[in-house]
Amino acid sequence: MPAYKAPLRDMRFLMNEVFDYPKHYANLPGGEDATPDMVDAILDECAKYCEEVLAPINQSGDEEGCHFADGEVTTPKGFKEAYNQYVAGGWQGLNYPAEFGGQGLPMSMGLLKAEMMGTANWSFTMYPGLSLGCMNTIMLHGDEQQKATFMPALVEGRWLGTMCLTEPQCGTDLGQVKTKAELQADGSYKLSGTKIFISAGDHDLCENIIHIVLARLPDAPPGTRGISLFIVPKFNVDVEGNMGERNPVTVGSIEHKMGIRASATCVLNFDGATGYLIGPPNKGLECMFTFMNTARIGTAVQGIAHAEQSFQGALPYAKDRRSMRALTGKKEPDQVADSLIHHADVRRMLLTQKAVAEGGRAMIYFAAQLADNMAVGITNGDKELYDFWDDKLGFYTPILKGVLTELGLEAANLGMQVFGGHGYIKEHGMEQYARDARISTLYEGTTGIQALDLLGRKVLIGSRGKVVREFTGDIAKFCRANVANSSMRPFVWELTKIATQWNYLTVRIMLQARKDRDMVGTASNDFLMYSGYAMLAYFWAKMAAVAFDKLENGGAEEPAFYEAKIQTAEFYFDRILPRTKSHAEGMLKPTSSIMKMKAEHFNFN
Repeated sequence: MPAYKAPLRDMRFLMNEVFDYPKHYANLPGGEDATPDMVDAILDECAKYCEEVLAPINQSGDEEGCHFADGEVTTPKGFKEAYNQYVAGGWQGLNYPAEFGGQGLPMSMGLLKAEMMGTANWSFTMYPGLSLGCMNTIMLHGDEQQKATFMPALVEGRWLGTMCLTEPQCGTDLGQVKTKAELQADGSYKLSGTKIFISAGDHDLCENIIHIVLARLPDAPPGTRGISLFIVPKFNVDVEGNMGERNPVTVGSIEHKMGIRASATCVLNFDGATGYLIGPPNKGLECMFTFMNTARIGTAVQGIAHAEQSFQGALPYAKDRRSMRALTGKKEPDQVADSLIHHADVRRMLLTQKAVAEGGRAMIYFAAQLADNMAVGITNGDKELYDFWDDKLGFYTPILKGVLTELGLEAANLGMQVFGGHGYIKEHGMEQYARDARISTLYEGTTGIQALDLLGRKVLIGSRGKVVREFTGDIAKFCRANVANSSMRPFVWELTKIATQWNYLTVRIMLQARKDRDMVGTASNDFLMYSGYAMLAYFWAKMAAVAFDKLENGGAEEPAFYEAKIQTAEFYFDRILPRTKSHAEGMLKPTSSIMKMKAEHFNFN
């Protein structure tokens, strides 16, 4: 398996030269502790942990998988020791309030940490990663007693958390949830039902697991209007946070999966388990969206993680492996053949991986600043501020999750392709990246669900196109600021056309959907991918503008780094951005070619 090296140079380029994180942190309430020196020290220490502790157990964890016996789940060799080091380092509480034992740093620091950890070992990262959503949900919707009872141990990492949504009869359609919750005399509830596909649902890494569970009260209205949210610990907890007897939450089985095999995906049976209502009755789905949006952004990180991971594996191989001669003549005449990197199609694959990893990283790092502002609203109890930034971030969420995971999967597959037949066998590790990446397009809402969320809920219903107009307005401002720069004009011209077309397509779909509701469904995937490619283009242009400036005026890196940025941006605009043309044409086609075939005519005999 290729060794992992944290891309600190690129991370610092984005933080310090593109998005000015030092200024951003200085303007955040409580962000004064996130000084450049402090941030650099944290990045260096996290990189060391990821490179030396997590990456070495990635392949072995995949080969061994999780074990299930006598109702208990155990993780692969080395995972518990790695988690103990994680807790000892205080990593779980990095961006949580000091009142709960955290370090109180901005939320974005957690995303930077998650990227390195996820790239080094995604299966391991899921255990503490799922817990973050649990913590966010309790912080935003829990009462003071619930926060005092559960948050300190969760922030420390002594306990971990999960989200329990899916049931055998329902996945995305949570209106079909059947798990029941019955009120007890002491104010607690007894929950009964079965949940499936519960990532990190059980394991041996910590002493307790706190489940966030969707269930129905006896008098609940039907559908999504009748779902409530509950805290259900694996071991019961008193008001002072002391653990008691085992709660009747049992593991029915663990799934045997295509990838992320070292992450335990469980069937959980709740047999009269004690739980506590969090948030208002019948408002559980609204509260759970705190968890779901956190998880979706985390899953978007998986897209760039697997692109980066696969690129780091493919690049050394392309430089070392020799096959045939370059079409323009011998590049290494003293060798039996030229290295793969001299072949144009191999360069296409490597540049695609690089463009996805670095462009996607830029998108997430910008969105992370929006999340910081949103977190200020949570911390200060300012719902108006929270809602403002949550709406801003809401436009990014389906694009980040849907598009970056699709492109991350593409990049992981390209890594296998660079290796040829060697990429298909286990010893090189490339096939694991592709298997692990596959789930990212499925959980936390499939790509189709993200597409409907973007076009249907965020663009058409929620804002009547305003969110697109606002984002393309930012593109227009950028273009006006850079049009006088001759080096930037090719990027500015293409971005101007994209911004105009994006608004045109939005209006066309809006008008057609008034007459044919199926238009939303048939156009949504093309609209999502178009939006993702357009957004990537904007962020690649921003990076190119900074790189041109640093080449002229000096920057933190050597000139070759900035030249590579510009060349990757040129590759993206020339070779990947044109994909928008087919998506633009496809989304406006009549719905009849998809919808007119009768269901009974979908057959194979």
